[in-house]
Amino acid sequence: MSGESEQVTQILEAVGAGDTQAAERLLPLIYGELRRLAAAKMAKEPPGQTLQPTALVHEAWLRLAGEGNQRWNSRGHFFAAAAEAMRRILIENARRKRALRHGGGQERVDVASLDPAAEPADDHLLEVDDALNELASLDAAQAEVVKLRFFVGLKLDEIAALHGVSMKTVQRQWTHARAWLFERIERGS
Repeated sequence: MSGESEQVTQILEAVGAGDTQAAERLLPLIYGELRRLAAAKMAKEPPGQTLQPTALVHEAWLRLAGEGNQRWNSRGHFFAAAAEAMRRILIENARRKRALRHGGGQERVDVASLDPAAEPADDHLLEVDDALNELASLDAAQAEVVKLRFFVGLKLDEIAALHGVSMKTVQRQWTHARAWLFERIERGS
């Protein structure tokens, strides 16, 4: 794995230096890992989700590779950028669905078939995103841990390895961020 990790880092450096073919060499090396991360995240989504893990990976890749002047300092930096791209895609998807629910795609609904107790998952995702943006302004490192954990599904040890910090540091950041986010979401603003 270390050899592959070094190869990914070298290709990322080539992408940053302007090598246009480097991105084509990068995707086969990282696709499996990106797909696994997307699948883990999508497994937590509610049933009936229209976005599939493969589509999420492809859309994230298009955004990452489409920014021609993008430079990644390391494998960890790249995967953090991928996590952010996936997060933005999921948030945009939730906002689009929410807009449709609030009048954008009106159609007749049988009121008797509605479950008033069901809370839309998209609204929860948007609440988390709003709180996460606020946390990022206070502590970017904690917000990054939440993005990688919540939106991509990385384990704490994977996050520690990506950031080159100790497991205890990541555990501390995750614990504090979870408590802060819980408080922020509970109070509602």
